[in-house]
Amino acid sequence: MNIKIKNSSKHPLPAYSTRLAAGMDLQADINAPVSLSPGERKLIPTGLYIELPAGYEAQIRPRSGLALKNGLTLLNAPGTIDADYRGEIGVILINLSNEPFIVNDGDRIAQMIIAKHETVEWISEELLEETDRGSGGFGHTGK
Repeated sequence: MNIKIKNSSKHPLPAYSTRLAAGMDLQADINAPVSLSPGERKLIPTGLYIELPAGYEAQIRPRSGLALKNGLTLLNAPGTIDADYRGEIGVILINLSNEPFIVNDGDRIAQMIIAKHETVEWISEELLEETDRGSGGFGHTGK
């Protein structure tokens, strides 16, 4: 699929690292290092703008290596970029570790996945079809 992208960063376009990868790494596009203290969150710019077709979204997700090694993740994971959004893609990083973390220009800070989605039209009903599960609470089907 082809998607229009504007790259105002000094970095290459997002690309798949392997042939079967679902996500493309996003890089920080910053003029100076950004420090994240423990528990602190900041919006990190990428310098990327996209034009998604109707029926698609871009999901912004954490990178597993940053999460495991550094306690860094995304506050709104997954973040959603809607098809009608034309602003810069930003990544809301949060430091969940006990140590400060420095984000440098060009660091791979998140991954982006393009996904198809449906738009629904609600049908208001008083009764819904019964199931074996019914209205049992969260986690009631087992461990």
